[in-house]
Amino acid sequence: MIIRSYRIADTVFSVDSIHNEVHELCRDYQCNEPAEFTITINQQDIEYERERSIKTNIKEGNPVKNYSDSYLETLAVYRKLCEILIDRDILLFHGSVIAVDGIAFLFTAKSGTGKSTHTRLWREYFGERAVMINDDKPLLKITDSDVTVYGTPYDGKHRISTNTSAPLKAICWLNRGETNSIKEISKSEAYPILMQQTHRPVGVSKMEKIFELLDKMCTSIKLYKLYCNITPDAVATAFNEMNRENL
Repeated sequence: MIIRSYRIADTVFSVDSIHNEVHELCRDYQCNEPAEFTITINQQDIEYERERSIKTNIKEGNPVKNYSDSYLETLAVYRKLCEILIDRDILLFHGSVIAVDGIAFLFTAKSGTGKSTHTRLWREYFGERAVMINDDKPLLKITDSDVTVYGTPYDGKHRISTNTSAPLKAICWLNRGETNSIKEISKSEAYPILMQQTHRPVGVSKMEKIFELLDKMCTSIKLYKLYCNITPDAVATAFNEMNRENL
């Protein structure tokens, strides 16, 4: 077994793993601080991830992939971590999040819509003012008054993230369109999207906690729907509306 400690989303924990891949993945988050808890992985956890991946690929009509045990172990670690973090008011959310001048904006959408492409345009548009926090699975810390988004090593196929955090100003639902337009949407309109993109744990009490945190989040950040094409004007349209009161 391999045991090392990490700090992710201001939480220090250790990982007791079978393989080394998860430690390579998380190396930028390694620390020497005392761990608050330990995540231990066994072969049963790995087989659970294998079964889930097979079911997901079949459901989505994709070829069934033969993932290695070491890769599946990385998924098992993050699943266990996210289950624990729910009780600390921290959620896994699927999306691509970028900060401009220290303020974060999170873009979410169905797979293949172009989240990563859109945030790449933001990096090109804003240059050094922009910092990519996470391109796939950031963590959101939700309080009564605000939301903080954290980078994680689970950052998608492009492997774009930073070990940093920023206050989250808005979540934007990305849609393809020939012209660029954006509008603020209500919590009721956004809720199905938020639920779809949030990690959904097993167990009634955990799900009740998810509902509570999403309700709280919707009172402290703005929610938008964006139709856009792949042009710099799409960035200007989105940023100017979501940051309107500061312009």
